[in-house]
Amino acid sequence: MTSLAFKEHKEHLKRLGIPRIDPNKQSVEKTGTKEYVHVNPITAKLGPDLDFFQGMETLHDVFKRGMRLSNNGSCYGWRPEPKAPYRWVTYDHIYKRAGNFGSGLIADGVEPGQQTMIGLYSQNRIGWSITEQACNRYSFVLIPLYDTLGPDACKFIVNQADIGTVVCDTESRAKLLLEKADQMPVLKRIVMMSAITDELRKRTEQLDIKLLQYREVEENGLNNKQPDMLPKKSDLCTVCYTSGTTGNPKGAMLTHGNVISNLSAFMALIHDKAPISDETHFSYLPLAHIYERFAQALILAHGGRIGYSQGDIKLLTDDIQALKPTIMPVVPRVMNRIYDKFLQGVKDKGKLKYTVFNLARKKKLAQLMKGNTRTDTKWDKVFKPLRDIMGGNIRFMTTGSAPTTEETKNFFRCVLGVTLLEGYGQTETTAIVTCGVPADMSPGHVGAVLPNTEIKLVDVPDMNYYAKNGEGEICSRGSNIFIGYLKDEEKTRETFDEDGWMHSGDIGKWLPNGTLKIIDRKKHIFKLQQGEYVAPEKIETYYQRSEYVGQVYVHGDSLQSYCVAIIVPDEEVLLKVGKSKGFGNSFEQLCKRKEVNKMILDDCVRIGKQAGLNSFEQAKKVFLCAELFSLENGLLTPTMKSKRPALKNYFKSQIDAMYGQ
Repeated sequence: MTSLAFKEHKEHLKRLGIPRIDPNKQSVEKTGTKEYVHVNPITAKLGPDLDFFQGMETLHDVFKRGMRLSNNGSCYGWRPEPKAPYRWVTYDHIYKRAGNFGSGLIADGVEPGQQTMIGLYSQNRIGWSITEQACNRYSFVLIPLYDTLGPDACKFIVNQADIGTVVCDTESRAKLLLEKADQMPVLKRIVMMSAITDELRKRTEQLDIKLLQYREVEENGLNNKQPDMLPKKSDLCTVCYTSGTTGNPKGAMLTHGNVISNLSAFMALIHDKAPISDETHFSYLPLAHIYERFAQALILAHGGRIGYSQGDIKLLTDDIQALKPTIMPVVPRVMNRIYDKFLQGVKDKGKLKYTVFNLARKKKLAQLMKGNTRTDTKWDKVFKPLRDIMGGNIRFMTTGSAPTTEETKNFFRCVLGVTLLEGYGQTETTAIVTCGVPADMSPGHVGAVLPNTEIKLVDVPDMNYYAKNGEGEICSRGSNIFIGYLKDEEKTRETFDEDGWMHSGDIGKWLPNGTLKIIDRKKHIFKLQQGEYVAPEKIETYYQRSEYVGQVYVHGDSLQSYCVAIIVPDEEVLLKVGKSKGFGNSFEQLCKRKEVNKMILDDCVRIGKQAGLNSFEQAKKVFLCAELFSLENGLLTPTMKSKRPALKNYFKSQIDAMYGQ
């Protein structure tokens, strides 16, 4: 096994004097402050400016380091067809192609440097990564576009960021981009990874947009080599647009230094669980989001290799079995899918095998809680068929983007024998500001403060959260925090206070062991299981337009993948409908009828669709309530606004029923 990366890692730990984190004391209060600021014990010992890698300042440095540690080994892999084995290319191959592609753009009139924003509209694939490395060689700023943004949001981003060049993988995505092209005067060039059809060429000619083949740009660069214009630590590496919940998306500006800072902090936190050059990472989470970008940078920094999925969720386990990854970031939605499939497979084998499986899981969990992460115990024989489905080699997993149940996390720890860490953060924090430490498997938190970060909780009096009680809005400050929103000073000022603290909008609570627990959301916004943010009040505004709706409360849960709604129908309208359809003339009975429930849900979804709501924003189930929300029953404020916490508690049983609990 190649261990150069791990050897260097151990040397860094020793040279810098980085201690292991005590699971019972994962954060400490910063000395000299009265604001209850928490820092990592590593920060308390070594200071906030942790430079773990020493000399690695940009993502270009990350790639060059990986090239050295891997001895120019395999870098990226893909499956040319569904059942084919993975095909690999080396670090040097990617580096040369990135140089050619960047040179080709410059030779075609694209100016190198920070003033140039390159749009990238593609699923995860080799072309994505070559484009990214080209940006890192010539100081272009990479701006990913993604499908859920929609044509209007893409138009806004292209215009706001002055994106003159967009790289697309497929004709379908190019056509989506071109839907609003007549309103994007800044767009001058589209580079296609796939074949160019006559229809697409004709359309771009009509719009006076240059259409180029990716390989054509590379060949042009090969014949017109351009000198590198390497970025600095303080330069932007990307602008990540968040899909947002209302209005236009916001472009979070992240520097090379932001990413390197988080890589350094994460490496210090996980201590001797560091990646080595033989690691294989499975890439299926979208590269348009910072979580996957951070995970890939971590692998590349250690000379590991990255295998891409085929992009079809139904082929996910097939890809995993072919790749046999050692490292895999996951999100709750994928974890639950795998968990449910595994569990159903065991149940289908009969009651006896299911009983044995549960016994083995219970015994293995007891061992894990004592720190035993072996996979060769007598109980592991029960889990081997399931481990084989996951390739048999996974040793390290991370999860984030939304909360994960302890049952699901412990299932993966038991069955796969992996180190599974949960983290918390946002795009604006370059992925994470807290993360679990390997030695701690206690439930109900999102881990320790990262060594590059300070976190304090700020009073939210109207929600009865106070920092003196260890509760409040989570605010962070450090070298990993983004520098602001692109061309949006107002939103930037709303996010940062005068002392430079970034306000998250999430409510946290410090636990006795120094870890952070997420307990609420300051604004009425929630994140669904798949990581999408939803603003319920916006949805309620649209649903209120239905003639059948008197009052409505939309609810979402970060452990669920869809929204539900409590609706008090308009009694007068519903009685008329009941009479005309022969459903009866009792309001209470009408509210209980399945036909009425479906009629009202369908009408709300219709209105929501007309208003432009995304599918994940639409309620999938409703409960019809015959009692109005009022001051008397405690469900409305004196200004007649919905009391959301009270509504959540009042309708808990109905909400649980809609989620099948």
